[in-house]
Amino acid sequence: MNKRIKRSLTALWVCLFFAGGFSSAAQTSLNFPIEYYKLPNGLKVVLSQDKTAPVALVGIYYNIGFRIEPRSRTGFAHLFEHLMFQGSKNLGKMEFIKLVEDNGGVLNGSTRFDFTNYYEIIPSNTLETILWAEADRMKGLDISQDNLTNQQGVVKNEVKVNVLNRPYGGFPWLDMPQYANRNWYNSHNFYGDLKDIDAATLSEASEFFKTYYAPNNAVLSICGDFDIPQTKAWIGKYFGNIPSVKLPPKPDLSEPRQNKDQRFTKVDSLANKPAIAVAYKMPGKNTPEYFAMGLIDQLLVQGKDSKLYQYLVQDKGYTSVVNGGINYLGNMFDYNGPMLWMADFIYDPSTSPDSIMAQFNKAVNYLNRLPESDLKLAKTKMRSSLYDLLGSNWGFGRMDLLASYALFDNNPEEVNKLVSRFDDVTPEMIKKTVKEYLRPGNRTTLIIQPASKSNPK
Repeated sequence: MNKRIKRSLTALWVCLFFAGGFSSAAQTSLNFPIEYYKLPNGLKVVLSQDKTAPVALVGIYYNIGFRIEPRSRTGFAHLFEHLMFQGSKNLGKMEFIKLVEDNGGVLNGSTRFDFTNYYEIIPSNTLETILWAEADRMKGLDISQDNLTNQQGVVKNEVKVNVLNRPYGGFPWLDMPQYANRNWYNSHNFYGDLKDIDAATLSEASEFFKTYYAPNNAVLSICGDFDIPQTKAWIGKYFGNIPSVKLPPKPDLSEPRQNKDQRFTKVDSLANKPAIAVAYKMPGKNTPEYFAMGLIDQLLVQGKDSKLYQYLVQDKGYTSVVNGGINYLGNMFDYNGPMLWMADFIYDPSTSPDSIMAQFNKAVNYLNRLPESDLKLAKTKMRSSLYDLLGSNWGFGRMDLLASYALFDNNPEEVNKLVSRFDDVTPEMIKKTVKEYLRPGNRTTLIIQPASKSNPK
């Protein structure tokens, strides 16, 4: 897609979002039109219409991600994401991509903790064609030995480029869950061990597709410019005859309560400076404490007014950048299981980890005497962040959240209530959340140490 078309699509989606997403009163609440239903075969469908611009966004989310891939096949969920672009019954290899791009659209896919998604941003007059194409690969993916072997090589090369042969590769998004968590589903190597990727067989790939890429394990989310009755007719026509399957029992993803402060060191032969990541296990999703942690994230690590930026960058000069947040592979809304709140940065070898941790403790103590004005500011920042998320990438954020709440909670309407959930957080809830979830016993620290340096004190 050329840059001029991209800019035009961006402008159109910004107009679409602001025209159809907010309530008219003070623009402090969300009021997206949402229609939610299920087909007889179990496919969940979320429609959010806005006819401001002639653009539509289609997303298919399958309830299979890194966490629940087969134990002996780490990286299998990610491998299968690649296989989904290798052709289907009526579209040959790479023809799905060509179909979208030749019609002026863009597309992509990703594997996350709890889902694998595929999406297209398209001119709205091509919506029927894209729905047909998505249904075609849901019901008839071309799983051949040639395609499997080819994509095993592609994925292995991706692991080597992004993790094994790169300084700080996988730090901390891939590393930290393996150190902080105890349940295998939450703590294995999500990107995949090269031996496991090599060992994947054609029969396993076929079984994986039949088991997880079924309509009753998926949600179809459509946002933008479309006619609702016509679109529902197309969805029924193309997806309605795909048979459902008997899904396997959901694995137990629960983590035991952590009661001991953990500290680990990992040697990185390619790194030239040490790095540190600090993680705390999150409260359960959609609880009052969960929304409080969203505001704590704003207070501690988001923006140059955050306390960790103030203490670590401005006051001490230990680093120049502080990264952090809830769910490094997405956002605080699009997951469904145990999660970590993290912060990380690269620092000078002359700085000790204990000096850094003293500043983390200072930031946590600040929350126990949080001024009301700071909590109000955090809510304003959270609201702004949420609006940015929902309006980002031609409306991808909006489609993503609607799909996630449909897939995991059976309730996409929750998206319109998110602003009020954060507004309801009180200073007392912040203190309660800090006491249980930011205690030292719930903390895991991971230090990346260059191979040429001695171990940190």
